[in-house]
Amino acid sequence: MPTFVLFIIASIFFIMGGDRLQATLSTVLSWIDTNMAWAYLLVYVINFLFFMYLAFGKFGKIKLGDPDDKPRYSSFQWGSMVFATAIDASILMLSIVDPLRYLQHPAFGLKPFSKAAYGAAHMYGQFNWGPMAWMMFAPATIAIAYVLFVKHGKVQRVSAAITSLQGDSRGKKIARQVIDFLVVFGIMGGIGSSVGMEIPIISKVLSRLTGVQDNLTLKIELFIILFVLFAVTVFHGLNGGIDRLSAAHIWTALGLLALILIIGPTMYILNSETNSLGLMAQKFVSMATNTLPNGGDTTAQQETIFYWGWWLSYMPVMGLFIARISKGRTIKQVLIGMLTYGALGCMSFYAIFGGYSLWLQQTGAVNLVHILNTQGQAAVVATVISTLPFKMIVLALYCISCFIFLATTISSSAFIVSSFTSLNLDDGQQPSRWNRMVWVVVFIFFSFGIVMVGGFKTVQTVSTIAGFPLMAVCLLLLHSIWHMLTAKTKPATAPVVVPKPVVMRRITVELPHAVRGPMILSPDHAR
Repeated sequence: MPTFVLFIIASIFFIMGGDRLQATLSTVLSWIDTNMAWAYLLVYVINFLFFMYLAFGKFGKIKLGDPDDKPRYSSFQWGSMVFATAIDASILMLSIVDPLRYLQHPAFGLKPFSKAAYGAAHMYGQFNWGPMAWMMFAPATIAIAYVLFVKHGKVQRVSAAITSLQGDSRGKKIARQVIDFLVVFGIMGGIGSSVGMEIPIISKVLSRLTGVQDNLTLKIELFIILFVLFAVTVFHGLNGGIDRLSAAHIWTALGLLALILIIGPTMYILNSETNSLGLMAQKFVSMATNTLPNGGDTTAQQETIFYWGWWLSYMPVMGLFIARISKGRTIKQVLIGMLTYGALGCMSFYAIFGGYSLWLQQTGAVNLVHILNTQGQAAVVATVISTLPFKMIVLALYCISCFIFLATTISSSAFIVSSFTSLNLDDGQQPSRWNRMVWVVVFIFFSFGIVMVGGFKTVQTVSTIAGFPLMAVCLLLLHSIWHMLTAKTKPATAPVVVPKPVVMRRITVELPHAVRGPMILSPDHAR
């Protein structure tokens, strides 16, 4: 309840803050980019290397469950739920807009709008949504799943998986409470940022589609529709609600990708993606550690820090969700599955949507960079979708996709946070419906506050700040995972048996036809 009240107050603060709050948040974001970028990058590098070692080493064979446990969901169902829950409607916008930002502010010191800049612009977003990003869900996923299904713990909280904080001392109890609050804080920041980005986009596209004026009234109506959709889904729970929405989500996503790939510049997209894969392999280490200590255009680096904060903010909720559906799978299956369904799925959006927007810009069909700089992100997305054949149908499909994407992410997040704030749920037990509904209300209210402040900088700042304290949580989880795995696989040491002292006794025996005298018997006879 204190957490609920705190976020309601924060939502009111956002709604009332206006331009003054937006300026303050921009200042905070600038400070983080200048002084703490190295920390975000370093934590991600450590995390990625750690889980690559687990996946392809001896620990990857450890099953998250008992030896005879089987996965509850098929590989496709599991992958669909993982992908659908993590990929909200933001990717439908960012995969179109991000390449245009990188084009006019290219990485690696390239000249803006050059041929090399087009190649880097097509690739850079895929890095920010690629393997390193998806591995940030792994700390909470593996730790929680291990506690739930191997150690058979009942408390489904991130703090319960941090071995160094277990115990009844006052200090450890306070530390666990702090961790739990930071986790909820991060989740709220991530969800608020996602909705804060997408509601203006949906509003703009609907305005193009229906002719209704794009104003605050339309945005409020969209929030009401979203609330009803979220509430119905969360009310039905994980089985029958979220899993069905996830299936609709994945098929809608595949349909959009296939549509643009087939009716768009197919060869341009395929050639660009082939080039991007090679460029990413060549520049991967440089992008993962790029702090620009000697100056230069920091746009690409700032985007990476924003995304690293955003993925961190989703780490607890995604970890709790993926852990809950991963019983019976090995550590390697979970990690490789996240990379396959998650990272490759996200990269496909940037390959196809981003490739199409860059093609429109490069061929001169539409000056999307000018629209981005003068009218904003929502106008760019609406313009790009409008260039496709059957634009009214595609615009409608895009809006439906955005609603399904948002509904899946927020419904799953509300479900997991309600589990997180429940006490002692048994394996397979779902949190109460009233608890789920309360968190739907909080998510909607907090997201509305971010929309009222407005501006992409606000979204970036909220995500980056939300992820900042979770870097420490990530490192604690890595330590806990290593501690639990090494304790499980350490060979048992046989107890050392100290032999009893042997007392040698001097006795006299009489043997037939033998000389009488003293004999020293062996220890066995002595007993």
